[in-house]
This record gives sequence, structure tokens and C-alpha cells, in this order.
Amino acid sequence: MKKILGLVALTLSAATMASPGSQWLTVDNQILAKIRPNLNKSVQTVFTGEGASVVKLSAQEIEKLSHVIHHDLHRCGGFIQHSSEAEAIEAITSQGEMHFAKRAIFADYTIDQQGVAAPMVSQVAEKTIRDMILKLSDFNTRFYKSETGVKSSEFIRDTWANLAKKRNDVKVELYNHKSWPQASIIMTITGSEKPEEIVIVGGHADSIAGMFGGNGRAPGADDNASGIATITEVIRILMNSDFKPKRTIQFMGYAAEEVGLLGSKEIAQSYKQKSQKVIGVMQLDMTLKKGTVDKDIVMMADYTNGAQNEFLGRLIDEYVKVSWGYSRCGYGCSDHASWTANGFPASIPFESTMEDINRSIHTAKDTLESAGGDAKHAAKFAKLATAFVVELAN
Repeated sequence: MKKILGLVALTLSAATMASPGSQWLTVDNQILAKIRPNLNKSVQTVFTGEGASVVKLSAQEIEKLSHVIHHDLHRCGGFIQHSSEAEAIEAITSQGEMHFAKRAIFADYTIDQQGVAAPMVSQVAEKTIRDMILKLSDFNTRFYKSETGVKSSEFIRDTWANLAKKRNDVKVELYNHKSWPQASIIMTITGSEKPEEIVIVGGHADSIAGMFGGNGRAPGADDNASGIATITEVIRILMNSDFKPKRTIQFMGYAAEEVGLLGSKEIAQSYKQKSQKVIGVMQLDMTLKKGTVDKDIVMMADYTNGAQNEFLGRLIDEYVKVSWGYSRCGYGCSDHASWTANGFPASIPFESTMEDINRSIHTAKDTLESAGGDAKHAAKFAKLATAFVVELAN
């Protein structure tokens, strides 16, 4: 660490420049270049590493950054908040956990559970996914500081708990965060033989629209009611099938993704601190709208684990049988980046290439109707996620 900090020749006393309540951020370099004219002239780059740079912004500047990324660049994420300058710098240096997470092999990726997985994959129902998307979209907003953001997380918790009410090896709970009111949601199916090994499928539970989120209409049907609904469908199938995995499976709905991956970052850091053995993480963020003509499922190749991505491709060929390919989404584009940054293997199968991303997200127009009116595309991701947990957790 000392060696790293010694190399930061351009380090500035940013704390004296930023207003109270400011935060250290790592921001995608390409995004930072594009949004630089929108930032206060006093905001300067403290350190530049692989793909991202460290800056310090006030809370209002972070809101502006998020708005420009969403409204002008038509994309998600692109930055991660950090508790200190040292943490931010370490996150984007070659000595960081991220580089290990991208290259190491964490599990046996043999596909040998067809007899168990195939019947479960066949149970995926478009209607139940669609119904859950509509229920989540009915909340005026799921913004992480809003009352309805709090209630929507409680609704997800209650929905998952109801699906698992007949299982005594399943626990559903809220993961409360100290710095904002919306909780994350975690469902745990304890493994029967190797409970210490964990497979995670997650997606963010919040939504956002407009510059300051607030109470404006933010249905977030695609971003990300679709991901939570897809996860809920996998849970429904596992519970209906009375599936009891050898390894522990956890489903997560993260709070506050839209403002810097806050919920997933806090959870992933706690898993690192506790030396949890996470062998696979799948992120489902936007599964509703088929945006790319020749690809149904698109794997993001950057800031993800290469071996696990290849495994997902084989799972698609085996169980989903649709076209797939690769794209890149840049630094910190969704919650998988929190797990990668903390040394865990993560993948994000996405609904389109980034060039074809749904332009209605982060607006009041992000509705089921604007994405085609059904959840047929999301059903493909539910099939993939079902196969992923069965194959990896058994």
C-alpha cells in the first residue's frame, strides 16, 4: 500500500476542495472524460489505474454524475463509492483483489446435473415473471432513500419468504444499512453437504429516474424489476421442486445500486472480511427487453470472471438454446463489480449489448409496455439462472 501511494505523484488535498459529506469515487475513465464538463472545476483526478480514476465529489455532485450517466450517456453505473482514498486507490491497482477475481478458477464447471436441472428449467413461466414485474413497477419509485423504496424491499422479502414457507432450511431476511433507509434482501438455502461453499444470484432492488431520484415516478420495469422478478421465478421453481442443494445458495436484492453500488459493495466487503467461500456470483440486472437482433443473452466480458463466463455460455447451449455473445459495459456498471472488486468470481448475463441498451431506463417510461409487453425475454434468463444454481451448487 505504501508503495502504491508513493506512486501517486498527482495526489491533491481533495478534502479541502470538496464540500462536507463528500465521497471518494472510482469512475470509469471514458465516462469521466465525457462528464468532466459537467463537474465543478475544483474536482481533480487523484489517481488513475486500470480502467478507472479516483475523484472526490460532494453528495450533490454524485447525484449530478449519476444523472448525466443515466440521461446523457444512456447507461448504468460507471462508478463505485468508497469509504476512503486508500480504499479507492487499492480498488483499481494491480495489487487489488479484482485481478485475482477475473482470472482465477473457483469451481468445477463440469455440466453433469441434466437429470435434475432440465425438468426444473422447463418449469419457467413467463406469466409469473411478468406478474412480479408489474407488482414491483406499481411502486411509485424504489429509490433507496424513499418510503416506497423501503416498502418495496419489504415486499420482496415477504414474497420470497412466502415461497419458502414450507422449508426449514431456508431463511429470508433484510440486510439493513446504516447510511440509508432501504434494506437489501438475502435469501439463504443452506447446503446439505458443503454449506460453507456459497453460490449467489443477485440483482438490485432500487430504481431511479430524474436528476435527484426522490419521489418522482420510477417504475423501473426493466431496470431492475425484471432482474428481481427473474430471481423470484428461480426461487419459485426451486421451492416447488423441493430442491436441496449440496452447497449453500443465496439470492440477493441489493439496495442503492443506482447511486454507486452501495448495497452490494457493503455486503461483498463483509463477505471478504469474514473469509466467506463464494464460488460463483451471477448478477441479473435488466433481463426484460431484447435489444440486440442476433443475440439473446450477452455476457459482459470486462470486470467478470472469464472461466465462469465460459461456463455460462455452455449452460445456455445446454439448457436455454438461444443465441449468445459478449459485450463490455465498463467499470462499475452493476453489482457484479462489487463482488469482483472483493476477490469473488462474478458474471453478468445481460439483455443486449451496451450499444443496444434500453433507452427508457431511468425514466418514467421504463415500463413493461415499453419493453414489449411480456416477459418472454426474461424467461430465458430464469432458465439460465436455474441451471446455474443447480449445476454449481450440486
